[in-house]
Amino acid sequence: MVSATINTGTLSSEGFVAGYLDDIRYELIDGELIDLEPTGLYEQVAGLINRKLNVAIELLNLPWFIPMKCLIKPLGQNSAFRPDVVILDQTALANEPLWKTEPVITLGKSIKLVVEVVSTNWQNDYARKVEDYEALGVGEYWIADYLGLGGKRYIGLSKQPVIAIYQLVDGIYQGQQFRGTERLIS
Repeated sequence: MVSATINTGTLSSEGFVAGYLDDIRYELIDGELIDLEPTGLYEQVAGLINRKLNVAIELLNLPWFIPMKCLIKPLGQNSAFRPDVVILDQTALANEPLWKTEPVITLGKSIKLVVEVVSTNWQNDYARKVEDYEALGVGEYWIADYLGLGGKRYIGLSKQPVIAIYQLVDGIYQGQQFRGTERLIS
């Protein structure tokens, strides 16, 4: 995926939801409209992860689902994230203030897992979204860096493909990295 910031001035999260909710090519970070242009390989990776997680949800008979489209809009922030894959807890959606009228999630308790597939906007995935999903209380966050694009600080000097899994422990993310054929621990 190629990412570009579009200069529209500062856009409010409410304005973003009103104008771009159905346009899956954009997300909002700190009032800046980010144009997401996925590549075929990017979509292939996101689709594979989606398929594997859907099978696991079904096998475990969990009250969870993966929506076709969904925004995560932390309350009080001027951002609205469009995750590549998000698993929602059906039992928690009754507490979501916007869910009945819009596919917008504002509470971390409704989210079981967020997966971001890395592209040229890796800084957002590794730095910004880690902090925001942690603050929101999202229990688990995966970063699927299938090309090893992340900075050395995040993935090491080898710059090899990696899946980083962050789990919320006492309100702070604890991260672990998996490479090659290593079995994911989630």
